[in-house]
Amino acid sequence: MSLGLTEIALILVVVLILFGGKRIPELAKALGKAQYEYKKAKELLQNEAQDLKDTVEKAAAAEEEKKKSEK
Repeated sequence: MSLGLTEIALILVVVLILFGGKRIPELAKALGKAQYEYKKAKELLQNEAQDLKDTVEKAAAAEEEKKKSEK
C-alpha cells in the first residue's frame, strides 16, 4: 500500500488547517525528537536482548560441559 500524490496533498492540507503554519515546525521538531528517542530505545533493547541471549548460551554450554565431565 503506497500513498499517491493526491493522498499526500490531502494530508498536508488537513495538517495545515488543523495546526496552522506556525505550529508545523514545532510539531516536526517534536516528531524528530520522538523518532530519535524511539530508535535509541530500540537499539538499547536489542543490545540487552543480545547480551541476555549470549549469557544464556554460555550458561547452557557450561552446563553441557559439566554434564560431559561427570560421565
